[in-house]
Amino acid sequence: MSTLVRPESMQRITTAEQANVFIDEQIKDIRNQVGDQKVLLALSGGVDSSVTAALLIKAIGKQLVCVHVNHGLLRKGEPEQVIKVFRGEMDANLIYVDATDRFLDQLAGVADPETKRKIIGSVFIDVFAEEARKLEGVKFLAQGTIWPDILESENGIKAHHNAGGLPEDLQFDLVEPVRILFKDEVRVVGKALGLPDNMVYRQPFPGPGLGVRCVGAITRDRLEAVRESDAILREEFAKNGLEGKVWQYFTIVPDFKTTGITDGKRTYEWPVVLRAVNTRDAMSATVENVPFELLQHITQRITAEVKGVNRVLFDLTPKPSATIEWE
Repeated sequence: MSTLVRPESMQRITTAEQANVFIDEQIKDIRNQVGDQKVLLALSGGVDSSVTAALLIKAIGKQLVCVHVNHGLLRKGEPEQVIKVFRGEMDANLIYVDATDRFLDQLAGVADPETKRKIIGSVFIDVFAEEARKLEGVKFLAQGTIWPDILESENGIKAHHNAGGLPEDLQFDLVEPVRILFKDEVRVVGKALGLPDNMVYRQPFPGPGLGVRCVGAITRDRLEAVRESDAILREEFAKNGLEGKVWQYFTIVPDFKTTGITDGKRTYEWPVVLRAVNTRDAMSATVENVPFELLQHITQRITAEVKGVNRVLFDLTPKPSATIEWE
């Protein structure tokens, strides 16, 4: 990158015209930096990595190698969408790795949230490194670093969320084409690059994915209950005009069961907790006032359609005293 810091005078990117100027500048920078070398990118399907991928594809085409690791903790339909958009529509050089069993086997019986996070991060690095070693001639590693990451890293708030972690034999020069952008600007650029709205405006999603929403030790059946109930919640929020209005909404399935009745018979199954919050900076959050009739409808659908569930709860707690995620 020719621009190492965000210029004080840089105008915020809010329009397609401004985004296209930025895209043209970055294409020149990327081509100057990379030349005819290959670039490797871990493509999660999140906003930052997707926009980074689309920008690099426009700049260098098949010189970019995208690796999408499915750790089994993504939301319903997300791995399929990554393949459809990048391999199907953008003709990307995409490697898809289904490592679901590897991740879930390592996570079996692990209840502590921080330990789960460390395992997920460690296994991801292992899988990504294995794929990288299969490739020849890769000199650069692309990352979806954005400006708040740089600021927080410099101020000691958190470690750089992308850099580091790879083994010593896999050291690359970095390509970070969106590093001087804020999140809202990344979305404008993504839209200008032709990415679909549900990818550009994707909700914030934790790195460990559904692993922190399947509270306690992850089991495959409970993980599936999280995935299916989350899909119903997202579908109903979209139908009822709440998609885009609510900052983040998702479901949690805790590691305990409750007594219920289905078809006149006693059941002993999980509850699903609904969470819907609004925030500006994620430091504090308020609970969305979801219409009661919609909550009733979502409850009916989840209890009827999601296997192993007999109860639905709505989390009314703001941040503080709660965090946004449960783990």
